Amino acid sequence: MGQELQTGAVKERVKERVAWVDYAKGFCIIMVVMMHSTIGTGNAMGGTGFLHTLVTFAKPFRMPDFFLIAGLFLPRTIGRDWLTFIDRKVIHFAYFFVLWLAIQVALKDGPSGPAAVAREFAFGLVEPLGTLWFIYLLPIFFLTTKILRKVPWPLVFVAACLLETARVNTGSTVVDEFCSRYVYFYAGYMFSDRVFALAAWVGAHQKPATLGLALWAVVEALATFVPAPFPAYPNVAAMPLVSLIAGFAGASAVVVGAVLLSGRAGTQWLRYCGRNSIVIYLAFFLPMAATRTAIVHTGVIKDIGLAATLVTFAGVTGPLLLHALLRNTRLKFLFVRPRFFHLADGAPERGARPRAALLAAPEA
Repeated sequence: MGQELQTGAVKERVKERVAWVDYAKGFCIIMVVMMHSTIGTGNAMGGTGFLHTLVTFAKPFRMPDFFLIAGLFLPRTIGRDWLTFIDRKVIHFAYFFVLWLAIQVALKDGPSGPAAVAREFAFGLVEPLGTLWFIYLLPIFFLTTKILRKVPWPLVFVAACLLETARVNTGSTVVDEFCSRYVYFYAGYMFSDRVFALAAWVGAHQKPATLGLALWAVVEALATFVPAPFPAYPNVAAMPLVSLIAGFAGASAVVVGAVLLSGRAGTQWLRYCGRNSIVIYLAFFLPMAATRTAIVHTGVIKDIGLAATLVTFAGVTGPLLLHALLRNTRLKFLFVRPRFFHLADGAPERGARPRAALLAAPEA
């Protein structure tokens, strides 16, 4: 009986972990869509709105938390054989990258003719277009971490911290973003137990956790809106070392907020966004661009903040609606990798529910 109770408790903790991870992913993907929607809308309408303030506030931790979450479940899968690992962590993302690169290039350069499409597609394989750099970089992070698995973790972690602090600027998105972001992915992998321990503590101490989250928000606001003493940096949070601290502090704050939101009434939509975050990430550019164009051309909405909010809403909900419409059709390959593109026994990932990619649900 005691063992059964213990097993049940473990299962319950795992269930809670999945819940808050989905909430964290949902928050992050909305922040990403909001950033692109707000900046694009502001540029198109020639000004700024209230969402620009929130975008600035979220900049220090928006992508660090995304990568930290992406590395959390790697300890469960890094020991798999190379064929399975490459299938799940490389081919999986390569499929979606190539597919959606082709879609973006066709939409963008199709009117210019086949030669322009082929040229842009070839260039995109080296220099990923738009937001696709995230999908491009994840397999590189997975492979790098597996290759470095037997290297003492302090050496890898310190080296990754130095790369982030060095402000590498080669002009290559892949190289520059690798240097800036790998430390957060590796931390998610290496310190996953501590992240889950933080989540467990928050679940048991919600009042002090809420107070701590409020204090962090004040410090984060000061760091992002107070000008840096050096003209090379827009604010204090962008300064070397400070940005690293702000990234980890912000990622921790997202974990805290996700746990506090988990299971609360009226928040399931956020978890749904998290469970389908890769769907949103792949396709949000379509409804985002269409809604922004419609708002700008019609001139019905003059307030930039309101316009950016509507564009963000379309960018988040549009892909989810598209996915729901296509999931049982022949076009489901847009979000679910077909069997033909699997290396490991030609079978899809384990589990009853087909998944679009890593960020759609954590791997066991």
